[in-house]
Amino acid sequence: MSYNKPLPELDDVNRPFWEAAHQGRLCLQKCSDCDHVRYPVSHVCPNCLSYDSEWTEVSGKGEVYSYIVFHQKYNAAFEGDLPYNVALIQLDEGPRMISNVTGVANDAVKVGDRVQVTFDRVTDEISIPRFTPAEG
Repeated sequence: MSYNKPLPELDDVNRPFWEAAHQGRLCLQKCSDCDHVRYPVSHVCPNCLSYDSEWTEVSGKGEVYSYIVFHQKYNAAFEGDLPYNVALIQLDEGPRMISNVTGVANDAVKVGDRVQVTFDRVTDEISIPRFTPAEG
């Protein structure tokens, strides 16, 4: 599989996130001490500073908190995708993720739209979480 865009560098901290994504599941870290669900991946809870956490599957549902449509090339690898949206998704479980809303025209994306996660298999090892309009 050929993919010429930047890819995440897997390490011991983020590997469970990417492995779950490749299996079609959105898993985030949940603090073992205060139950705070966090993203981005980190070795410490930003809420209570605990180092203890577990990976938990979340619904992958949320809403568009904010978005922008890129019309200018900032990275040559994405030139063929122009224009494309970059959205801040407020997950129902609390964290916000930066991603894209796919399956609709860029001018159809609106703040408050309900979305659900989908996974874009870009290599044999990496699937990137993206979001599509929620059904119903």
